[in-house]
Amino acid sequence: MPAEILVIDDEANIRKTLQSMLELEDYGVITAPDAAEGLKRVADADLVLLDVRLPDRDGLDVLQEIRSKSEVPVLMMSAHGTIATAVRATQLGADDFLEKPFSSEKVLVSVRNALRLRQLESDRAELEARAGVGSRLLGESAGIRRVREQVALCAKTPGRVLITGETGTGKEVVARAIHSQSDRRRGPWVAVNCAAVPGELIESELFGHEKGAFTGALRTRRGKFEQAHRGTLFLDEIGDMPAHMQAKLLRVLEEGEVERVGSDRRLRVDVRVVAATNRDLGTDIDAGRFREDLYHRLNVVAIHITPLRERPEDVPILVQHFVESLSTHAGLRAVRISSELMQHLQQHVWPGNVRELRNTVERLLIFSRGREPSLDLLEELLAESARTAPTGSAAIFAPAESSKTHSLPPLPAANADPRTLREAAEEFERAYIRQRLRANGGQVAATARELGLERSHLYKKMRALGIDPEEAR
Repeated sequence: MPAEILVIDDEANIRKTLQSMLELEDYGVITAPDAAEGLKRVADADLVLLDVRLPDRDGLDVLQEIRSKSEVPVLMMSAHGTIATAVRATQLGADDFLEKPFSSEKVLVSVRNALRLRQLESDRAELEARAGVGSRLLGESAGIRRVREQVALCAKTPGRVLITGETGTGKEVVARAIHSQSDRRRGPWVAVNCAAVPGELIESELFGHEKGAFTGALRTRRGKFEQAHRGTLFLDEIGDMPAHMQAKLLRVLEEGEVERVGSDRRLRVDVRVVAATNRDLGTDIDAGRFREDLYHRLNVVAIHITPLRERPEDVPILVQHFVESLSTHAGLRAVRISSELMQHLQQHVWPGNVRELRNTVERLLIFSRGREPSLDLLEELLAESARTAPTGSAAIFAPAESSKTHSLPPLPAANADPRTLREAAEEFERAYIRQRLRANGGQVAATARELGLERSHLYKKMRALGIDPEEAR
């Protein structure tokens, strides 16, 4: 897509001249005669040409306001330019200063340079992210080949994508691959972890806010949707988004407009949304925790990443990549991984999937001190990892016993104290979960699997019922 350039100048001849000049170079041009109109259009622009003197406001004040909301390149223009004005404009964040009358060559060079600089910054950020350890979708298993094929097919389309898979399988890596192979790859890549943002702040995080909209809103702030304009927004852990925000997100997806907190003005955004979750959204929909209409809006293309335990043939490829990456980017000495050690790595269950494998390889490089790591060292590191893992992680993939017949906790006696149906149901749930926890040695993950629940959902239910997994060990 051609860059959109906003020209804010009160002189009609200047606006017309610049528009003709820029359109000949295939730029899109938006014009505004004053600050009020121009500020409304900043969100639509890739670059702003801004006059220092405007009929309703000083251009430097307008520059400050733009900078408080956006990183869009701004070129200042003036027929009465002084060195002091140019210096001040630069201090306030202007990318260049053009003196009127200016030649078309000077304007075009400044425009190209400013756009190129921002593109280089965007490319550098993308390359740094892609060069990071674990940022490539590696493997030759049938599951990974299928994911790569799906990415290649959907990347060229505007359709939204829902990526599912266990924690650590590489959902963000897949999302980045979609962005980097799409027509939006030159646009911004913006990621939000919905589970990491407090519920009361998620609206401001996604849609932005105006100065003074709430306590602590000391300046106007663009939300992630605005930041991702003409690019890709990755919503990780979408299943943890609060219910009230699900309705607002649905509206944005339907209308393509956002409204900052504290504002009544809607801003048009052009954003491709890619979402991911490790939850079973079908179960959450049935339980009323996730909106079915939002699910269908997000799930235009579905990509599922198989866990590492189902593709052990990918382990040697991943291990070699991690060894090379860690030696290059973390300064650790590369070591040889013996066939015996590799076989042991392939046979391990990896509850944390690729992320856990990567962490184990890093520990091997650290503690082997440049020597070929021994099997004893690996077993020691894996045992330590299991000891320090969250409850249930070490046995997360223990064989399920759901096919066995379990005795149920006894019902309250007929002459027991009367209680509401809800209280009785909670008492039964509490007793039954405790019973199954004891049967599984206190392992929450194994119990969740047996009960047909997501581990995170069982944890929440246990907290609500006042159950401590330690008491069942």
